[in-house]
Amino acid sequence: MHTASSSAASQAFSQKAMLWIVFTGFFMQTLDTTIVNTALPSMAHSLGEKPLDLKPVVVAYTLTMAMLTPASGWLADKFGTRRVYFSAILIFVLGSMFCATAHTLTQLVIARVLQGVGGSMLLPIGRLAVLRNIPGEQYIAALAFVSIAGQVGPIFGPVLGGWLVQSASWHWIFLINLPVGLVGLLAVRRYLPAGEAGEAPPFDWIGCGLLSLCMVAFSLALENGAENGRWSAALAATSVAAALLYIPHARRHRTPLFRLALFREPNFSVGLIGNLVCRIGSGAVPFLLPLLFQLQLGYSPFHSGLMLLPVAIAGTISKRWIVPLVNRYGYDNFLLINTLIVGASIASFAAMSPGWPLAMSIVQLAVFGAANSMQFAAMNSVTLKGLSREDAGSGNSLFSMVQMLAIGLGVTIGGGLVSLFSVKLGVAAPAYRLAFLSVGVITLLSALVFRRLDADALNPVRRPAEAPPAR
Repeated sequence: MHTASSSAASQAFSQKAMLWIVFTGFFMQTLDTTIVNTALPSMAHSLGEKPLDLKPVVVAYTLTMAMLTPASGWLADKFGTRRVYFSAILIFVLGSMFCATAHTLTQLVIARVLQGVGGSMLLPIGRLAVLRNIPGEQYIAALAFVSIAGQVGPIFGPVLGGWLVQSASWHWIFLINLPVGLVGLLAVRRYLPAGEAGEAPPFDWIGCGLLSLCMVAFSLALENGAENGRWSAALAATSVAAALLYIPHARRHRTPLFRLALFREPNFSVGLIGNLVCRIGSGAVPFLLPLLFQLQLGYSPFHSGLMLLPVAIAGTISKRWIVPLVNRYGYDNFLLINTLIVGASIASFAAMSPGWPLAMSIVQLAVFGAANSMQFAAMNSVTLKGLSREDAGSGNSLFSMVQMLAIGLGVTIGGGLVSLFSVKLGVAAPAYRLAFLSVGVITLLSALVFRRLDADALNPVRRPAEAPPAR
């Protein structure tokens, strides 16, 4: 009897330890998506670059994660969960170390790519480990615990980044990952179940390569659009060609990366496009606001990070409002109105200038944070809820790719607009205002996309809505 209870206690402790490992990995991934933003001016000064020229530091990380996320499940099946998760943390730690020791922008971008390789596997493999090792009745609670990391990471990222830059140097935003990662490596070896390694279904490397080429070429086309029109046009054509080539490839391949049948669900296609357009504005804001605060309003890095707290806090609080609002008004009406609020709140940041009331800034940031958080939850649910069980996993992977791509596009477009307007006007202050107005309008345009949703499929007889999945 004593042995049985001891074994049960040991198993419970191992499960709890595994959840903390997955939580920490997800936290590191989300932290490094936002911690860099407040440090960009200091990093640019140290590397002898202009702050806006550091866009690739953010884009390289998110784009790499977008490209490699679909392969994570196959890697876990092929080589075992523990081995792949250990490798992911190791690669992430090495990427962080190389980021901290980079002396040029090129070196830093390459190191961020390496970081993204590790980061791309942290959440999917962690979720897979939870799914395979936590009993069904405890699975929802376990996943809810892990998802908290996705909420606290963006809260601590800008503040921690600003504090580290101001107290030490920008290098510490990467060096902080080293001790956490080393403890994580030891914990993975001790507590994470190995998982079965062996035969995995064939992975569609060609399809993954075509879609990755499509995303990279499109991002580079936007990045170089204003400077080299001919090169940009060639990249855009390459992006379109790669997307078109995927269609016959998916029809012929026995197990394509994403089945074309996914797009027969109309709300999935509309939700995917709406997500991409809407998230461009949402992706530009975390990049542009710290630059505006530090370069135009004269805030310190730490003060700049603190100013982003209302966004994260309001976003966390508002998550509980989404279900009753959708139940009352339906997904179609809710998304139409909420998209307008998100776009208008982004455009309102154009009013921020020296002497602008602090209280008004906090209200603007909180409104954006609350509306943006609810927007993500509603868009996620609308996009995925109509998929069959067979297509749910594949659709979720494609959706994750689009999310990461949109963050990178937001940074590229937002930063590119500031550079373009600065050159045209000769001064930076109005350039930021025009950039916020522009990305706000892009977000507003996504309301036109959401108007094409099949309301009958989403809100049959206005039945109570299921809780939308977290962002």
